[in-house]
Parts: sequence; C-alpha cells; structure tokens
Amino acid sequence: MSITSKYIGSSSRLRASGRTVCAAAFLALGLSHAAAEEITIATVNNQDMVIMQELSSDWEQKTGNSINWLVLEENVLRQRVTTDISTDGGQFDVITLGSYEAPIWGKNGWLFPVDDLGADYDYADIFETVRKGLSTEGKLFALPFYAESSMTYYRRDLFEKAGITMPEQPTYAQIAEFAAKVHDPAKKVYGLCLRGKPGSGENMVPIMTSVNTHGGKWFDMEWTPQINTEAWHKAVNLYVDLLKKYGPPGVTSNGYNETRALFAGGNCGMWIDATVAAGYLFDPAESKVAATVGFTKAPIADVPNGAALQWAWALAIPKSSGKADVAKSFMAWATSKEYNRAVGEKKGWIVIPPGTRQSTYDLAEYQKVAPFANFVKDAILSADPTKPSKDPVPYTGITYASIPEYQSIGTEVGQQIAAALTGQQTVDQALVAGQSFTEKTMEQSGYLKK
Repeated sequence: MSITSKYIGSSSRLRASGRTVCAAAFLALGLSHAAAEEITIATVNNQDMVIMQELSSDWEQKTGNSINWLVLEENVLRQRVTTDISTDGGQFDVITLGSYEAPIWGKNGWLFPVDDLGADYDYADIFETVRKGLSTEGKLFALPFYAESSMTYYRRDLFEKAGITMPEQPTYAQIAEFAAKVHDPAKKVYGLCLRGKPGSGENMVPIMTSVNTHGGKWFDMEWTPQINTEAWHKAVNLYVDLLKKYGPPGVTSNGYNETRALFAGGNCGMWIDATVAAGYLFDPAESKVAATVGFTKAPIADVPNGAALQWAWALAIPKSSGKADVAKSFMAWATSKEYNRAVGEKKGWIVIPPGTRQSTYDLAEYQKVAPFANFVKDAILSADPTKPSKDPVPYTGITYASIPEYQSIGTEVGQQIAAALTGQQTVDQALVAGQSFTEKTMEQSGYLKK
C-alpha cells in the first residue's frame, strides 16, 4: 500500500457543533484566540483517526488554533515518527504511537509527561491497565485514543448454512475445520482472513498471539531468542497453511485496514483481529454483513496465555515540539469523555473509540447499539501483557517485546514469514533467518555475550 499523506484544511472539516469540550482544560492551559498556533499531527490512516480529523474543527474554532495533518500507513508512520523523535527532528507536535513505544520513549526522555491536565480530565475514568501500558516509572507519557484486544469475527449466516456452531472459546484446530467448511472462493468468500502484510504491527500481530498460545515466546529469561523452536514452527506453519488454503489472494498486501474491508465486504468467513473493528463491522453504513456478524474469543492452542492481545493507540508530544501547551489542549479534547459523546452524536454511537474509559461503557446509547461492548471491555481488561507465554519472560507485551530493538526484530521476522507465505522460502528457512537476525541484534545491543 502506498503512503497516504494529506493535509486537511478547515473547509473540508465538519461544522462545529457549539459543544464545549474540555473547556476547563483549555482554560487551565491558558490558551486563547489571541495566542493562536498551528500544530502538526502525525497519525495512522485508520477510520477512528479519520473521524478525529473530521471533528477537529470543533477544537480549532474553540481555541483559535489550527492543525496540519500528516496521515500515514501504519508501517510508514512508525518509521517516520521513530526517525524524527530519535533524532530530535521537531517535525511533529502530536504523534500517534502505541503501548510499545510510549514507555520506552518516555523513559528515554523523548516525550513530555501528560499527567498534568487537571481534575476535569478525569484520569481515574481511564482503565488502569491502559494507563499502565502508556506509563513508565509512575509517569504517563501518552493519552489513549482507543484500546483493543483481539477476538474472532465470523459470518453467522455462513456458519448456519454449513451446519456448524462457533464455540465460546474456539481452538485453532476448530478454526481450521470451520475455515474449510465455509471457504467458497468461487463466490469470493474465503474461509479465514488474517493480516499478511509484513510489519511489527501488521502480520506479527496474529502470528504472535498464535505463537504465544502454542507455548512460544520471543526470548527466554536470559534474552536468548526463541524463534527457531517447536512452538514457533507449529504456529507459523499453521498460519501459512491456513492462509494458503483458505485465505484471500494477495494476502501479503493486506494489513489491518485491507482485511477489515474484506470482511465488511462479505469476503471472509472468519477474521481474527483487533476488537476495535467491531463497531465498523456492526455498522450498516460501513459493513455489508452488519446483520450477520458473530463474535467470540480469540482462539487458543496449548495454553491460554497471550491468545488475546493488548494494545492502545495513543497521542503523545515529542520533547522537540515547541508547542506543548497547545498540543496538550488538543490531546485533552481528542481523548476526553466529551469527545466520545460527540462522536456518538455526530457519527453514530456504534463507532465511539472503545476500550479506554469506563464512562464510554456507561452510555446507554452505546450499550443499546453495540452488542459487543461489554465483551470487548472484558477482553481488554483480561489480557495480561506481563504473562504472554506459558513460561516466564523478561519482557512485557503480548504481540511485542518491550525493548527498543523489537521494532527492527519484528519487522525482519515479519518479512521472513511473508516470504514463506508467498512461497519464496520455507517456514523452516524463515524461522532460521529470523533467529539468526535476532541473535545478532541482541548481541550487538549487549543482551547476549558473543
């Protein structure tokens, strides 16, 4: 997928509603029309962020400030933001990052703390597990825009036609059985859709949840890489086999956005991925299969550990920004209780950013239209990034390892597995190469002695 970048001017944004959003926070920061600033925001090109852009004219009108938007595909966003922040480039005032980056970059002194917005922001309303994932040494370094775990989506109509029933807790063996029964490529219906685009935050997401539940891990307690192991071979062979037999064509071009579009278009019998997609798959305006979507837990294999991911997309301020107060004002607005209500009123209650605040789940309007709401909340709160595998590990993170080196490791291993999926090499060759790369990286970084 090519890079998508654009600047959205005020003429293309929605008309302001007149609602006062986080007014107290704005006043506390001392902002006014007389001190108007322009900030640059880098974000990922998913639907939730598109809505944030559309509604941002509310904030602009209330504060007199303006925004330049840089909207990028996920892999490219990570590269651009990582390069800028590690070199003190100063291109961005607000960046979109996740639970992996926030604690590491905060500890490095690359981000402003964001735990000083005052009582009106209501930090206690944010789920504790989400706050902890964006904090280090007791300091919060990013504000969560939405949080997610993983789940299995499936087409109830196809399952009924095939005479099969999805259990509350499926296994990977059952997923393989069901995929074979609903696979109908002549009608452009594929038994199982998964992310295939290589990347630490793309194909490695479904791969690692499978590796974890097969008993695997990134590293043992001595930081020795564990990629060329039985658990990894079982999980990755299963991933490759299922997608070759029952996946859509061109799967290595499909990341989260592309796979969500396939399911919403009626082309997938099942999809195992992020809980944040539920709102769009159940929205008739977005999804052709809204009336027939079923959902259940992410599948397990040998152990339950790490079968469901935990992640948050969040907003943070690089230390290189000279407009931290204005950036905090925007972030207070975009991650507030009031913002979530504004999304519900303007765009539909079903697409409220999920997983961050208890107040979202207290909204009667949301509960009424979102049959998945409490399921998603429970999936997020029950995922444990401190115990991603059956064995103890020296890192936190379910689909990632919480070390600076992970981004390059995850990218390389993801590329090797994508090459196995396209037949350029075997799974054995991919995992040997991934193990070798990771060992060298860990040696060079001082984790391992040569």
